[in-house]
Amino acid sequence: MNSFVNFFKDNVWLIILGVNYILVLGLCVFILLKNKNPVKTLSFLFALAVLPVLGLVVYYFFGQDYRKSKIFEKKYLLDNDRIRAWRKDFKLDQEEREDFEETFGNGIFKIYKLLKNNEKAVLTFDNDVEILINGESKFEKLRKDLKSAKKHIHIEYFVLFDDKLGAELIDILCEKAGEGVSVRLIYDDVGSDISRKYKRKMNAAGVEHYPFMPVLFSNSTSKLNYRDHRKIVVIDGCIGYVGGINLDQKYDNSYKNERYWRDTHLKLKGGSVGALQSSFLLSWNFASKNELRIDEHLFPKTKPESQEPVAIQIAASGPDTDWANIMEAIFCAMSSANNRIYLTTPYFMPNDAILTALTTAARSGIDVRVILPYESDSWAAQYASDSYIEQCLESGIKLYRYCKGFIHAKTMIVDNMFSSVGTANLDYRSFSLNFEVNAMIYNERINQEMADIFINDLDDCEEVELERWKDRGIRRKLKESFSRLWAPLL
Repeated sequence: MNSFVNFFKDNVWLIILGVNYILVLGLCVFILLKNKNPVKTLSFLFALAVLPVLGLVVYYFFGQDYRKSKIFEKKYLLDNDRIRAWRKDFKLDQEEREDFEETFGNGIFKIYKLLKNNEKAVLTFDNDVEILINGESKFEKLRKDLKSAKKHIHIEYFVLFDDKLGAELIDILCEKAGEGVSVRLIYDDVGSDISRKYKRKMNAAGVEHYPFMPVLFSNSTSKLNYRDHRKIVVIDGCIGYVGGINLDQKYDNSYKNERYWRDTHLKLKGGSVGALQSSFLLSWNFASKNELRIDEHLFPKTKPESQEPVAIQIAASGPDTDWANIMEAIFCAMSSANNRIYLTTPYFMPNDAILTALTTAARSGIDVRVILPYESDSWAAQYASDSYIEQCLESGIKLYRYCKGFIHAKTMIVDNMFSSVGTANLDYRSFSLNFEVNAMIYNERINQEMADIFINDLDDCEEVELERWKDRGIRRKLKESFSRLWAPLL
């Protein structure tokens, strides 16, 4: 017995390595047989091969695929049934027009048809749109609208902290619940951090709140992969908010933050709010595991205040859908471009389809410009994003790095009619793993406003020059190349 113990002590690391690689061999066979994305497959195989033990931990947390699991298959089927019923009962798509292709052109029409064919993305023509620049603008209006709520408040967010800003908003929710307003809150269990004190306060006030896919070590933290990255507010079914700004005071520059935060959000009124409402209700039924009774007050009919109402399609995607709806819509828009593509994204790790669409557009003479952060909030994402810059520059894409602070906006402007604002980044996680939502806007005036904002942001950017970029050191290039291997996992 003593000799066995001594042998184990003397060879503990060899034994661990042996067990590790036995498990790795089994996992490699399992991963290969799944026939998933080759880039992602190779990334996991690389991690398992060169990172003993740690590779297994990475795969446990990030590698397991729930997309076709029973929980999401069931959600997908139930959601389709619910959407069809809500459309019929509340006439959510009664305003759709037959002359859309003639009015907006074939390229834009293809985006609409793509999103329409999944039976979820209704196109509404009766919308008022207000573009909100940065958190200080959004939160000023949001506070006012929350305090004016009469019937219900629905909130779904990736990040909610009970810092000074979050605590203030939670206090407003509690006050409104005390007045008899129905308040429902979904927060992502990984992205958010709410103390027990504020959870008890919401419980006492009557605010219904649920974490989205709670992470419990006892039943697998691989759920870290499938997060609710959406940012949705619906008030009385009449006012909606969607975009990149989370419920965190670092997004509001009126606080004394470490650095300036540049972001874009939308305030919506009209039929598109019904689409945001539908998205929230589907998430609510899933997170709460309770079927909410749906009636007319959740989908009120409102008339646009503007004399030039805007056409909007709300696109949602996630691991519970058969198609990567937002990614495909972005690809379709890029492929249909004739004049310009302006993109702003904090994380630039495009898959092969998006990268090909961008580089071929630039080489065909289209004005392609991309704004990225000068310094990311993640060193791994920074280096992975930088690894794509040289190829983009060589293709004729103009790249700009935002120097004033951190740019977190997720926007796209294509030609003079189409634009998008939402939660999806140009990376693998947004395209394949997270629950996302974007507002697809078909309107010349909003497109021009978005383009003007983009041009103004260029004043705070440094353009990346190809020859200078090529001169960066070998050490940095190695960091970029290594991080790019992990891009599907970031």
